Amino acid sequence: QVQLVESGGGLVQAGGSLRLSCASSGRTFSTNRMAWFRQAPGQKREFVATIGWISSITQYADSVRGRFTVSRDKDKNTMYLQMSSLKPEDTAVYSCAASSRPGAPFIEAGYSYWGQGTQVTVSS
Repeated sequence: QVQLVESGGGLVQAGGSLRLSCASSGRTFSTNRMAWFRQAPGQKREFVATIGWISSITQYADSVRGRFTVSRDKDKNTMYLQMSSLKPEDTAVYSCAASSRPGAPFIEAGYSYWGQGTQVTVSS
């Protein structure tokens, strides 16, 4: 089992920045990749970014590419999401996820472990 805990959410004005953290514990040695997803009110959860835990290869949703940066610190078992140039449409609950298997990086079914989520609110 892997436990994930997000932090760093909050309220920010449009154009501002936030950094989210996702601390993992438990059987972290089995992690293949981690990701960020988000869910806005009344909408489905959507993919934001993913990073290979060993390779550090990153991929992003079109809506955040160039504004968000995903990274990880293997020594701290922590993944980060640096969010810049935030827009009101970025308002959502952001959740981190982890998988021990390759494949399906952009969909929820590709991940076995999830955090509880952290709220990000961007005011206009």
